[in-house]
Amino acid sequence: MTLRLFSPIVLFLLLVFLIGPFLIIIAASLSSGDTLAFPPQGLSLRWVAKVFTIESFRDSFAMSMFLAVFGTLAALVLGIPAAYALSRYRLPAAETVRTIVSLPIIVPGIIVGLALLRYLVVPFGFDITLALFFAHTALVLPYAVRVVSASLDNLRSDIEEAAVLLGSSRLGAFFRVVMPNIRGGILAAFILGFVTSFNQVPVSLFLSGPGVRTLPIDMLGYMETTYDPSIAALSALLAFLSIGIVFLAERFLGFSRYV
Repeated sequence: MTLRLFSPIVLFLLLVFLIGPFLIIIAASLSSGDTLAFPPQGLSLRWVAKVFTIESFRDSFAMSMFLAVFGTLAALVLGIPAAYALSRYRLPAAETVRTIVSLPIIVPGIIVGLALLRYLVVPFGFDITLALFFAHTALVLPYAVRVVSASLDNLRSDIEEAAVLLGSSRLGAFFRVVMPNIRGGILAAFILGFVTSFNQVPVSLFLSGPGVRTLPIDMLGYMETTYDPSIAALSALLAFLSIGIVFLAERFLGFSRYV
């Protein structure tokens, strides 16, 4: 009896711990006061509207979306063949390759950003936007390889072999048999990579330059000089954007059916 009563209490406390900060941010974003505060000083949507009028937020949001979408797609283009090779073939030093691919996760982002700035941007005058693109692609690549590898490990290889025996080429079997069966893993890798890239701070902090800033870096800079609820409003909008992406993926792509 005690255990039955204890479990719902723990579940409730866990939900409060997870959802509570999000609810506080939403409440603070609806404040009618001039400073960020909780509880809110009245209710108003003026700070939500102000977010769309700040030009730096619009520009940095576009940059973050570009890096998140195309950086993740580039990581998938590189990661899917790598995951296939690691899953289907007995490669020499396969574990070493997996470790090398996972290094962007293991090494702190601040070190990656500093290394790229010191040895790529400064000596060669590398374009900041291109450096950011390479950095975000490298950071997302381990997620693409690991998630797609897990999907491939759960797919029986004899299904692919049957397609080859029936006359399909190895490449045709990959696109007609393997890809449709691992699309749930590819979708999961894309969502995970998108969120990781969009919210990346340490690497982007070192590789930001005049006119080239991601949204998280722009938000940090804005908070250094301004302390109004527009930051809370923008944070709430970004949270709703993430929820919307997951909802649409489930609604139109049937994410839960493939994972």
